[in-house]
Formats: sequence, structure tokens, C-alpha cells
Amino acid sequence: MRDLHGKTALITGASRGIGLAIAQRLVDEGARVCVTARRSEALAEAVDALGGAEHAIAVAGKADDPEHQATAVARTIEAFGSLDVLVNNAGVNPAYGRMLDLDPAAFRKVFEVNVISALAWVREAHKAWMGEHGGAVVNVASVAGLGPADMIGAYAASKAALIQLTAQLADELSPLIRVNAVAPAVVKTSFAAALYEGREEKVAAGYALGRLGVPEDIAGAVAFLASADAGWMTGQTLVLDGGLLLKSGV
Repeated sequence: MRDLHGKTALITGASRGIGLAIAQRLVDEGARVCVTARRSEALAEAVDALGGAEHAIAVAGKADDPEHQATAVARTIEAFGSLDVLVNNAGVNPAYGRMLDLDPAAFRKVFEVNVISALAWVREAHKAWMGEHGGAVVNVASVAGLGPADMIGAYAASKAALIQLTAQLADELSPLIRVNAVAPAVVKTSFAAALYEGREEKVAAGYALGRLGVPEDIAGAVAFLASADAGWMTGQTLVLDGGLLLKSGV
């Protein structure tokens, strides 16, 4: 395992699923974490699971709320003395269907949370700590952002934008701040349940490794990108797909 002792991370969308698994992996590797999400009750449970106040704090709020962003960053630094790692994991996908049929308001919400708020979190972290001290940013994108995605085009477009945002910020913030992304395929979480529930075996057959992802698969890669082991890596998107693209010939 990499050594993240003395480091502090803020992870958005971290009360469950991939976000909570990332927080747990970073804590296991020695970091202190701030976890954010909308529901305070779920966050309290997450903090307990992470080992309590010595290892984790929680700040409830909406990922795209500027006041919440500023409060979470400030409380992280107040509690642990730094903000070395930012993981933009919060995401939504309320729009399902052909692009021309989507409600423009839903499409706009997808971009507000998945792209614009990711930039806002980076801006807040940069202003409060990273601009002077440096750090690492990891954005959780998706393989859906690498090509057409049937019936989830708005989500796919937002993740493509997040991948581009990753490269753009890496260029603008170097050399002090590294910015990378991960692009998972289907991971077994409640967020992605509609993509595999009731037909998991059939869906998994399209993956070279014969199974869908689990949150821990993503957490390990994020911990790598957050660590000094990835110290010569920025602007990259690491595909974590169990061989899905390999099987599809992309």
C-alpha cells in the first residue's frame, strides 16, 4: 500500500458506493478525509464506518451549492490542517432517453453537478490550500464519456466534458497540482443498478474479465492517482472497465 499519512482528502458523493470505498481506501493508507453528500444521516454512518472523528469528518450539502463547497473545504482544513487531495465523485443521471427527447432542465442539471460543480470544487480547493501548497485532484468520469452511450447520452456527454476538463486543469494548474481522472465501466452500486439488475450475468459476459466492477476496484486506482506513486502523472484518464472496451473492439 502507498503511504498517505499526513495527507487530507475531500471526497464528494461519499456516503456510499464508490465514494465511500475511496474514502475507506484513503483512510486505510493513512489519510484523514472529509466526506460530503446530501444526507446527513448517511454521512454520519459513513464517518462511523471510517473510524470516527480521528479519521473522518462529514459535511452535508448539495455538490453544486457554492456555499456548501466553501464550507466543506474550510471545515476540512480547520479539522485536519490541510487539503492535499480532492476527489470529485458526486454525479447525477436523471435524464434517460434519446437526446432529442430529453428535458432541457434535466440535461442542464446533469452538467451542473457532473461538470460545473467539479470545476467549482477545484477552484475552492485551489483558493483555500492547493494554490499555495500543491495537491492532487482525481475526477471520477466514466467510460460512457469515451463514446456514444445508449439512452444515457446526457450523462455520457457530461463525462466526456469532465475528461476534457481534467486535461485542461492539469495543463493550467501544473506543476504544483496534478489532475487526473478514472473512467469506470459499470460498477455494482445503487447508482448503476438499472444497468445490470436482473441481468448481471448477461451484462458481465461483455467484459473480458467476466464480471462487473465493485467500488473497491475504483478506490485502489484513485488512491494510486492521489499518491506520490503517480507523481509524474497528470492530465490522464485511467480506464477501469474490466476489459469492456477490449471486448467491444473500441
